[in-house]
Amino acid sequence: MRAAIRYAQIRTGDIAFAVRTDEHFYGFRPNHVEWSASVLKPMLMAAYLDRRSVAHRALNRRDRSLLYPMITRSDNNAATEVLGIVGAGALYALAHRVGMTQFAVAPIWGESHITARDQTKFFLHIGRYVARRHRRYAMRLLASITPSQRWGIGEVAPKGWKLYFKGGWGSGTGLIDHQVALLVRGCARVSIAVLTMYDGSHAYGKQTLREMFERLLRGLPTGAQRRRD
Repeated sequence: MRAAIRYAQIRTGDIAFAVRTDEHFYGFRPNHVEWSASVLKPMLMAAYLDRRSVAHRALNRRDRSLLYPMITRSDNNAATEVLGIVGAGALYALAHRVGMTQFAVAPIWGESHITARDQTKFFLHIGRYVARRHRRYAMRLLASITPSQRWGIGEVAPKGWKLYFKGGWGSGTGLIDHQVALLVRGCARVSIAVLTMYDGSHAYGKQTLREMFERLLRGLPTGAQRRRD
């Protein structure tokens, strides 16, 4: 945490981050509100899969044609369509279930309000907020981000951990570069959110994310897990 805070303080931009496990929470400006960009999309996915008309049936081609590109390729048109289906009320209901305190939907969905604290709370047990029948599918999407978008934590995630994550960015403008992630190793879980705005360029924002995650994940164990008798 100290190394990450020192790094954040010398970088251009408006940076906030949080780290959460089942037992501990750490943060740097964790309640600072920033625009969501595409970090909203996992919430849209959870709200869609939890709909009464979807939760207890097999997913059809239409469902998959919206959710798969929205998560794996960060398709904005799919996200707009999903929001039109679920409505802002479903997102607020989800935020209430999670226990988010500063979430707000904006008329332009990419400007919705999020905090690092709230996002780590959501991601730590994200499967709980997806209809049981569709949890495996939702997690598979979050583990299948297209290679061209696997920067930041996708470059430095420790070996031996399963990585589920989603990024958000300002269409290459440098206005926004966020990533929220869940790392799982056996029964251990770590959720991390790094939110940045006003980076100056997308390349600079991606470098900030990579270096921030490298510092925050430095102490996690890697390699084979020890067996318990």
